[in-house]
Order: sequence, then structure tokens, then C-alpha cells
Amino acid sequence: MTAILSADGLNVFYGASQILFDVTFAVEEGQTVALLGRNGAGKSTTFKALAGLAPPRTGSVAIRGQDVARSKPHRIARAGIGYVPEDRQIFPEHTVEDNLTIAAKPGAGGETDWTLETVYEVFPIVRDLRHRIAGRLSGGEQQMLTIARTLMGNPDVLLLDEPSEGLAPIIVQKIGELIRRLRDMGVTVLLAEQNMHFCLGIASHAVVIDKGHIVYRDTIQALKADEEVRRRYLAV
Repeated sequence: MTAILSADGLNVFYGASQILFDVTFAVEEGQTVALLGRNGAGKSTTFKALAGLAPPRTGSVAIRGQDVARSKPHRIARAGIGYVPEDRQIFPEHTVEDNLTIAAKPGAGGETDWTLETVYEVFPIVRDLRHRIAGRLSGGEQQMLTIARTLMGNPDVLLLDEPSEGLAPIIVQKIGELIRRLRDMGVTVLLAEQNMHFCLGIASHAVVIDKGHIVYRDTIQALKADEEVRRRYLAV
């Protein structure tokens, strides 16, 4: 099966400091892949490299085989990457529905699968809040809104950076249920997480990053059974 998104040999620097070292992995269509690692391992930098916010010095980022590694972020978004950042970045003075309509665009191939009607069907909590000012939402509500807003751009692959971080356990459960529903709908998802347990019932595959290096790639079930890898790279 052809990868919908692939990173090959990414080397990323912040100034003189190298953060990512030959990062290589692929996500196939319909997969939900977890990029796992401790805090500071390089997960968010990997996502920024994929989205064009931290362009790699060397290496490639391909969407359906098209290298976009040194393209502007808006061009990468138009090519099919939907990025949900860790800090959410909603438009706080606008309503929930305004946040959604601002982001609406066809996908790279002209797809319009995600509309307001589709989002409201999949995200009933967002529908109920559609007239609220986004800056007055709770953290969990803002997370739901940001995911829904990104889907309004009809991306080929959805990048979720730490979707469970800082949220109450019951909200984390709801976010997990939402990602599972997206997975079952065939949405291709790459999520960065410290919380392996959050990913166990969601992801199909796992990629583990440590100190900027990819150290493991396999199914999530294989990772669950590999106590040595979990202890060495994921235990806090």
C-alpha cells in the first residue's frame, strides 16, 4: 500500500542545535499512527517539520508521493496536511461557527466531505456550542473545536499534537472516542502522545521517538507486548 504521508531522513535544527536526526516513517491511508515519546523527545518538532513550520535542513516530506518539505505552511495545508497544534490556536473573539467557516476549503483533490453539517453530525458538542464565543470554551471544548476546524479543510491526513494533554480524564475519554470514530470513518490520523495508554485503544501502529531519533516502528499491539521498549523509551 502506498504511503499517504512519509518522512524520509528529516534533520531539523533550531539555530545551531540539531533536534531531529534522520527521522523516517510512513503513514498509510486509513491508518491511525501514534508517534510516542517522552516530553522533549522530538514529537512536536516532527509535526512542525511535517507542517512546514520547522523546515528540515535535509530530508523529504511527501504527501501522496509529492515532496513538500520546503514549501510554505499554507501550501502544505493545501496539499493535504491538517495540523492540530498542541496549543489549539482558536480564534477566541469569534463564535464557534465562525471558527469553522473560516477554515472551510476543498481538499487537495477537490473533496468536500467535511462541511458544517458533517462536523455537527460527528461533533454534537460543537453543534450545541456553535453560537458561543470560542475564547469562553473550556479546554476540552476548545480541543474538540480545533479538531473540527481542521477537518473543515478536508485534509488527507490529520496531525493531532498531544490531544489528551492537560485535560480532565473524562474529557480525555471523549477525545479518545472521537478519534476512534474518525478512524472508523477512514480518516488517516497521526497523533503525537506521551500517554501510551491513551493510544492503545485508538492507534493501529506506533512509532517511538527518543532524543530526536526514531527507535521503534511496529503495530500498537506489538508495542504493548514489548516491555523492554516501553520501559526504556516511554516510562516516566
